[in-house]
Amino acid sequence: MFIVVFGLLAACTISYKFNGSSINYDKVKTITIEDFTNRAAYVWGPMASMFNNELQDIYVQQTRLQQVKRGGDLQISGEITAYDQYNKSISSEGYSSVVELKMVVNVRFTNNTNHTEDFERSFSATREYEATQQLSAVQEELVTQMTEEIVEQIFNATVANW
Repeated sequence: MFIVVFGLLAACTISYKFNGSSINYDKVKTITIEDFTNRAAYVWGPMASMFNNELQDIYVQQTRLQQVKRGGDLQISGEITAYDQYNKSISSEGYSSVVELKMVVNVRFTNNTNHTEDFERSFSATREYEATQQLSAVQEELVTQMTEEIVEQIFNATVANW
């Protein structure tokens, strides 16, 4: 009886992954992440480099994939397509009271080990700020937050398979 129970327990395995990725490392070993260019009509200089650094960092920190310049098992490319601000709310005096800042990134993903997972789609994030503030005063913080949100969306869409 003991041998049967031990045999059953040995045959059962449970795997937990706390980083959110579900990568088969037997098949997928490398990733190529091309630099995303800023093609938005409104360009804030540091945004593209902030985004590129954050995107590369998440794959380094949360996967065992080796980053290569070309020909990775997974390939990610794209561009920042929009960075705009809109009046979200009007005060009783008729002036803008809340402004919404929006960032949109178009992503092309290729999984060279399973092309059924390939996609091209846009990811976006928004943040609001008081119209009494200058964009230049809040821009870095808001872009950082939007970048982190979009990068997380991309990570989940490419390797988390939620």
